[in-house]
Amino acid sequence: MHAFEAAFAEFDPDATVAPVVAVHLTAQQRRSEQPVHRHRKGQLILALRGSVTCHVPTGLWMVPPQCAVWIPPGMTHSNRVSQHGQVCLLFVEPDTAPLPEVCCTLSISPLLRELILYLAAQPTDYSPDGPTHRLVGVLLEQLGRMPTEQLHLPVPAHSRLRRIADALASDPANRSTVAEWAQQVAMSERSLARLIKAETGMSFGRWRQQLHVIVALQRLSAGMTVQRVAMDLGYESVSAFITMFRKAMGKPPGRYLAERNRGEG
Repeated sequence: MHAFEAAFAEFDPDATVAPVVAVHLTAQQRRSEQPVHRHRKGQLILALRGSVTCHVPTGLWMVPPQCAVWIPPGMTHSNRVSQHGQVCLLFVEPDTAPLPEVCCTLSISPLLRELILYLAAQPTDYSPDGPTHRLVGVLLEQLGRMPTEQLHLPVPAHSRLRRIADALASDPANRSTVAEWAQQVAMSERSLARLIKAETGMSFGRWRQQLHVIVALQRLSAGMTVQRVAMDLGYESVSAFITMFRKAMGKPPGRYLAERNRGEG
């Protein structure tokens, strides 16, 4: 077993008495993936370097540097960390703090990042009336104030839409139209468009764009160039890719990731 997966397997957050615990992990020469599992505690996955992709039953969540995904208690999920990635995992006992009841991607402030890193360096059996416990109170208060990021890709439950989602995830450069996909899954174009909107809340074009943003962040965070990512996603030019990214995220990819790596909002 790879060292990263072994560390995941050896640490059982639900076996700890402390209501909030953290662990700092690093991937090595290849990307690392954690099998589908669940915890009694809620889990925050903070990406320190590289990226994390989290699969839950209803979607795909992307965690670029200086962001985190919150997974509510009891929800099944799996995590994939990019090559040379670093993550910090924070586990929170249910009802310890008023945290979201659904998955969401959070922008993490430099203060909260340092609080989580500090907790990860402390023993998990800290005293309930000691300084670490008091710090945890501040940490949870800060966590509740973090803004959300729109880095969620709804994954359709319908079997025909799953086929399309799986095909696009395997080949994000696929430029098939709704009409062409409709023919492949034996539906009318109008019925497929309505079904995609009902299942994802997005048009097909918007849904595919969201997939492109997530894949782009995944690859850019792993060190791939903007030119290579644009080509891999099937864009005719780098400028066309940058325009798409800026429209979706409000900033060009280089600036977006530079600010994330510096811990800026």
